[in-house]
This record gives sequence, structure tokens and C-alpha cells, in this order.
Amino acid sequence: MAKEANLTELGRFLKARRAELTPADLGVPADADHRRVPGLRREEVAHLASISVQYYTRLEQGRLKASAPVLVTLAEVLRLDDDQQTYLLELAGKDAQRPRRPRAPEVRPQTRRLLDTLGTPAIVLGRRMDILAWNPLAAALLTDFSQLTDKQRNYARLVFSDSEMRRRYANWEKVAPDCVAFLRMEAARHPDDPRLTELVGELSIKDPHFRQWWAAHNVAAQTTGVKTLRHPLVGELTLDWETLAVAADPDQQLVVWTAAPGTPSHEGLAFLASWVTTHPPTTTNNAPGTTTQAGAPSPRPQ
Repeated sequence: MAKEANLTELGRFLKARRAELTPADLGVPADADHRRVPGLRREEVAHLASISVQYYTRLEQGRLKASAPVLVTLAEVLRLDDDQQTYLLELAGKDAQRPRRPRAPEVRPQTRRLLDTLGTPAIVLGRRMDILAWNPLAAALLTDFSQLTDKQRNYARLVFSDSEMRRRYANWEKVAPDCVAFLRMEAARHPDDPRLTELVGELSIKDPHFRQWWAAHNVAAQTTGVKTLRHPLVGELTLDWETLAVAADPDQQLVVWTAAPGTPSHEGLAFLASWVTTHPPTTTNNAPGTTTQAGAPSPRPQ
């Protein structure tokens, strides 16, 4: 009877926390019609947690025991703090199985110095395609990462959710499915990563293209490729990108963009680099030791 009471309380607890959130809190598109109940709908929570609506409904009804990884994922989706997550797992009898929260990824000072010395755009990507560090030329090429929150600084999230980034890629129809394939590969390597599950659930709700490409189960490793950007200041740039492993941390990769010498794209990058050089950084990124530029360069002479 005690176990059944705990499952009932667990369901009530999930329902109460769900009622406290709004679609805007998690970036979920709001419906035009008025909601009959406050907070997120069950199906929205289920999608964000990558579980079925029936499964989540039975959890709230106290009719189902969930595994610790599923409960931790729900804790992430519902924005539970440490005490609330502990309570949730204790109700389910899973506290002894509570996964440790992963350490925040750190970029080594040596890698940051390498970023600063490169004469080409470069970023450090972590697990889930999180943008951990960048150099000023990458900020000038893509976006001012220092103005984004930690959650927003994710390459796949920007490609699908940021309208400016979406317009900037002339070959978005190639770039976007590649991001999905990279994430699918990460999901195979880290199937119990709750933040990756949350990211996939969020993008699946927000974007029908993401849902379609995720369902296709295509996979790819981040190695090399070509991206074409419509830069508002230097025009169209066709850039080769290369991914280099960071030996000190297998979860981190250095991504660099280059252009073939003698091409208009090479000249465009050179102009951008010269502007960055003559304008000292004035804003500092949230990640210690990395800086970006304030303002933007004037269009280069034609």
C-alpha cells in the first residue's frame, strides 16, 4: 500500500510541476486557442521527454513505475531543482540509482589560446553540439555568442530555432539534416543523456523538418564538409569546414572554417579578419577566457 501511495503522490507531484510551466518557458509554440488547464499539456511534456503520451499519462495516474533515467529526463524537462529531483526519485524508490549530474564542460586554457591564434573562424563544440568556446572571427561570421544564454549556445538549436541563422545558410536544406544526423550519432553514444533527450524533444516539437529527419534515423560523424553563408556584410561565402579532435577531452571537437586562396570567399574572410583585428574586443563571453566583438563591420568595398 505504501508503494501505491508513493506512486500516487509521484503522479500528483508531476502534475503540479507541469502546471507551473508555460509553453513560453520551454520555447514551445503557444496555441491560438485558450487552454482549459494551466501549464503544459501532457503530450507536450511527453514529447520533450521523448516518451509516449500514454506512458506519461499512466505515470501521472500513479499506475506505472518509471526507470531512473526517465525520471531524471522528466526532472530536466520540468525544470526541477536538486531537492525536487531527489524527492521525485525517492517517491519512485530510485534514489540509490540517481545518476550523477554531469560536470559542466570546461575548455582548457591551451585550447582557448589556440582559438585566439587561428586566423580563421573556429569554435569548440561539446556533446550535443553545445558551443563551448569561439574566437572573435567565428562571432563575426555567425553570431555574437556572448549575447546568448548557455542553453541557446547550441549549434543545432541555432540552426533550427534562430531565424537569422536559418536565413544565413544558403544551403540550409543540407546543413540542417546533417545536424540531425550528428545528434542521432551522439544519441547512440550517450543513450542516457537527459539533456540530449530534452534537446531532441524540444526541436521535434518546434520544427516539422527536425521531426521528419529524426524519424529517418540517418547518422553521420562530424568530419568535413562545405557550407555556403549569405553574410550580411561581406556577401556570399563558400567555406570548407573541418572537425579536429581535442585530444584532452573526447567530448570536445574543434571546428574551423576556411576558404580556398584566391577565391571571393577567401577575400571576404580576409576583410572580416582585418576588421576584427582593428576593433579590440569589448564584450566578454560567459565562458571565461573567450572574447567576442561588439558591433559589426561595415560592408567591404566591392
